[in-house]
Amino acid sequence: MLKYILKRLGYILIALYLIVTATFFLMQLAPGSPFASERSFPPQIEAQLNAKYGLDNPWYIQYKDYLIDTVTFDFGESMKYKGRSTNDMIAESFPISLTLGIEAMILSIGFGILLGVIAALYHNKFPDYLASTIAVLGISVPSFILAGLMQYFLAFKLGMFPVSGWKGFIYSILPAFAIAITHMGFIAKLTRSSMLEQSSSDYVKMARAKGLGKWTTVFKHTLRNALLPVVTYLGPLTAGVVTGSFIIEQIFAIPGLGKHFVTSITNRDYTVIMGTTVFYSIILLFAVLIVDILYSVIDPRIKLKGAKK
Repeated sequence: MLKYILKRLGYILIALYLIVTATFFLMQLAPGSPFASERSFPPQIEAQLNAKYGLDNPWYIQYKDYLIDTVTFDFGESMKYKGRSTNDMIAESFPISLTLGIEAMILSIGFGILLGVIAALYHNKFPDYLASTIAVLGISVPSFILAGLMQYFLAFKLGMFPVSGWKGFIYSILPAFAIAITHMGFIAKLTRSSMLEQSSSDYVKMARAKGLGKWTTVFKHTLRNALLPVVTYLGPLTAGVVTGSFIIEQIFAIPGLGKHFVTSITNRDYTVIMGTTVFYSIILLFAVLIVDILYSVIDPRIKLKGAKK
């Protein structure tokens, strides 16, 4: 196992280097400059700003500085928010996105698996049709439309929740549901199809022949193997949800990491773009590694390549 983890850590470093390099050159190829929108800037001041952030250096010098900043995880001062470092912005906003993401994951995994199991157990019956309809609606309706509808009806019309902001748990309920619904639909569909496949297996038929009840068979035998496709989906889901749903944070005016990522792109704030991209990539790559390790925990028949046999 240790050998496998070390090998994967090496792959993570290579993948991170490629991501960092691609991000740098894409920003270099993009037209304009971070200060292009500041129309009142005299050319002398813009030249001083370019010199301050090293933008007047040749590309290979900027690339070298960029790699050093990434290795030391020091991305410097934001080009748009004076006096604020990129590291401070990540440190302030990530706990908010993490809290929102954990709530959304609990909702999506819990309700998704429940709907999938119900749909599989009552295949081609009313509960199956109802659960499948809810899952398809969750997948089909974009999260920003769902967020707007919930804001209008549940917050504005009924006054059950605050419309926007981030001042406590109650402010996180609507955005967490808005993020979770789409993922819940995917997890429900994955669980349903996997459960149906496992239900025709010999070991499930044997368990039912021994007199085990429907739900007992599910919890003791079927569900564990049926969750493997769901675990696969959890890797990118964790990275995407925990680092902040960019659109949802904008709609609900939540000061999370996703909001900084979107505004940094529109502002062409190079240092924040670099910092948030590297941070997001690290979480994604480690989430995929954890998912791969979980495979062998959930199903011992799966052997990790490179692990001790």
